[in-house]
Amino acid sequence: MEVLGIDIGGTGIKAAIVDTVTGSLVTERYRVETPQPATPEAVVQEVASIVQHFEWNDIIGIGFPAAVVHDVVKTASNIDKRWLGVNAANLIEQITKCPTHLINDVDAAGYAEMSFGAGKGNKGTVIIAAVGTGIGTALFTEGYLFPNTELGFIKVKGIAGEYYAANSVREKEDLSWMDWGQRLNKYLTRLESLFFPDLIILGGGVSKKFEKYEDYIKLECPIVPADMKNNAAIIGAALAAKHQLIDLKS
Repeated sequence: MEVLGIDIGGTGIKAAIVDTVTGSLVTERYRVETPQPATPEAVVQEVASIVQHFEWNDIIGIGFPAAVVHDVVKTASNIDKRWLGVNAANLIEQITKCPTHLINDVDAAGYAEMSFGAGKGNKGTVIIAAVGTGIGTALFTEGYLFPNTELGFIKVKGIAGEYYAANSVREKEDLSWMDWGQRLNKYLTRLESLFFPDLIILGGGVSKKFEKYEDYIKLECPIVPADMKNNAAIIGAALAAKHQLIDLKS
């Protein structure tokens, strides 16, 4: 089954039609700029333009940079505050006439990794940690998602992990890969001590440079870089929408 997957980010909105059986993109990825300010009305209009671009009239899955509960936006640490309490799926459905489902963007990326990437076949406890401007997380156990985890805010040395070990901190403080890798290791060790995962998958832009700091990560569980790269949230959002709107209702 094909689903239109959309990844809404702070600077860009990326989309493609996804084959949910194979996890592959059926079309070229299409990108538009995220409007500034990224109000609900402005973002929904961009989503509508994407739907028009693909001449799409079926299910839409959206990865969104916030906690999302039953398609309602619950947090706004990295988005316009006017999203709080908004049922984003309803807004989009009103404009596009397409059944829509929203999921946290890192949860979406986790779906892709667990279905087709570094976590495929793992039925234990798996944490996906997307390390970038902040640290976003997804938590799976026995193949099931525990949604909207905010494990980037677990404290290390008295401060939230993402304020201590995010890639943005490395860049701002001009840390060497060794110094930053040791910080990241402290954060990941804290995660490990709380959840005892069978695997940690490292996502975000720094996952592409894993070899630069791999030697400083010393955990009991395996840690691997993510496989799905920039398409993860697009693919995962499509998978989540199919699961929510088709599988659970059949």
